[in-house]
Amino acid sequence: QVQLVESGGGLVQAGGSLRLSCAASGRSFSSYAMGWFRQAPGKERDRVAAITWNGAGKYYADSVKGRFTISRDNAKNTVYLQMNSLKTEDTAVYYCAASTSISTMTITSITAGGYWGQGTQVIVSS
Repeated sequence: QVQLVESGGGLVQAGGSLRLSCAASGRSFSSYAMGWFRQAPGKERDRVAAITWNGAGKYYADSVKGRFTISRDNAKNTVYLQMNSLKTEDTAVYYCAASTSISTMTITSITAGGYWGQGTQVIVSS
């Protein structure tokens, strides 16, 4: 079992920055690919970014490329999402996720055999 706890969300003005953290407890954090998803009101949950177990491979949604950076510290069992140049459309609940690989970093696969955090709210005001 892996427990994931997000933090760092809040209210920020457009153009500002936030850093989300996801602390993991349980076994074998360093063996999991990690990802961030977000869900805006009335919309589906979408994958934002993902990172391989060793940090060598990263994925970003087109909507956040060049603005968001995912990283991890396996010694601290933590994954981060640095969000810069925030836009109002980035407003959402952000969820941390763990899966066996980036290729299985999908909602279906994570729900079936991975792990979700409880989410942290990010509100970007104009």
